[in-house]
Amino acid sequence: MRAAPPSDAIRRPMNRIIAPIFTLLVSTSLLLMGNGLQGTLLPVRGGLEGFSPTSLGVLGSAYFLGFAAGCLRGSQVIARAGHVRAFAAAVAIASAVVLAHAMVVNPLVWWVLRAVTGACFAILYMIIESWLNEKSSNEDRGFVFSLYTIINLTVITLGQLMLMTASAKNFPLFSVASILISLSAVPLALTRASVPAPIQATHFDPRSLYRTSPVGVIGCLAVGLTNGSFWSLSPLFVQSNGGAGDEVAVFMSVTVIGGALGQWPLGRLSDQVDRRRVIQLAAGGAFVAGLTLAWLTGNAPGFVLGGAVIYGVFSFPLYAVSVAHTNDFVAPEGYVEAASGLLLVYAIGAVVGPLLASALILYFGAWSLFLFTATIHAMLVLYVVQRMPKRARPEEEDRIAFSDALIVSSTTSMVDPLPPETIEEGGGRAD
Repeated sequence: MRAAPPSDAIRRPMNRIIAPIFTLLVSTSLLLMGNGLQGTLLPVRGGLEGFSPTSLGVLGSAYFLGFAAGCLRGSQVIARAGHVRAFAAAVAIASAVVLAHAMVVNPLVWWVLRAVTGACFAILYMIIESWLNEKSSNEDRGFVFSLYTIINLTVITLGQLMLMTASAKNFPLFSVASILISLSAVPLALTRASVPAPIQATHFDPRSLYRTSPVGVIGCLAVGLTNGSFWSLSPLFVQSNGGAGDEVAVFMSVTVIGGALGQWPLGRLSDQVDRRRVIQLAAGGAFVAGLTLAWLTGNAPGFVLGGAVIYGVFSFPLYAVSVAHTNDFVAPEGYVEAASGLLLVYAIGAVVGPLLASALILYFGAWSLFLFTATIHAMLVLYVVQRMPKRARPEEEDRIAFSDALIVSSTTSMVDPLPPETIEEGGGRAD
């Protein structure tokens, strides 16, 4: 049975909730704003420098390859150096790497640098999310991570829009990204708050995870394939249609906004019906949006931006719904390991996706990026259709609320920062 929701009487005042994490949120805002700018700036600059679609695809894959490596080994770095020193070291490396991109404009060098960035940000996310989890109570954890998600999406969007302030061909935008990332270490380095407990690494057994939830695993893999391709190659899609840095920034930003708008409606719907039907709905909507974007190539920018919003609404929530579906079949003590495994499945897809999509772009043109995402989403719909008769929807008392699954998928993005008993006490699923 689910634990009863906490009464308002035992909730902490908002200032007492935010105060212990305020400096962390400031650091996170600066860090993710710099990363949002860098993530869009690099493919735009690569396109202006004549990098081939394959080179840009490898650039995106390299980031997620480094990210996966950071997921697997980052907990050891943090255990050895501590949260604050590991954060400062990862920030210093990530900041220096941004400047190195501007100094040496070469695809091979950029691939290596991008992998280093991915590893650094895996460690940084580990530290941020484990810290947030430890500083929040069972009663306010949902609020804390909702606030974190809002900040995350907002500052990434602001970082992308900074692309409109200067030319990607010049040095200033690289320096701004580096400055933002560097400054993110200052609030956390000066905080007097106690640091979280050491992070423990989890065991990843892909066969066991697939047996537990085939749809959840394939859903996360599909999201990795499509979202990895989107982040890596969408700037090339916009540039191929005559768009400059301003148009790229707006296109990426409205897609992120669409993803934010779609998260909760689809999540709440998944609490009320079989989540596999919501996965079908979201994947089907993303399929239609992808085909629309491919068809709209070269047409009115307003229609393209509308298609981008719809694509974000349906494609971005797929990961959290897939995690929630998997957790419906997992015992409380297995939430963390399952969510960590799903993130690695996502990372694998995000490594492979840009490579496949870039090969299509090389032969058919940039419009085929969204033909690729539409194909993957259509395959996911068909897979869910053939799986549904093979397994019944879990009993209501065995289903974890989407809001709880969103917390788990955030806090276990890289590792095991959330003790199983914390989830059970916090209103997830009790034995």
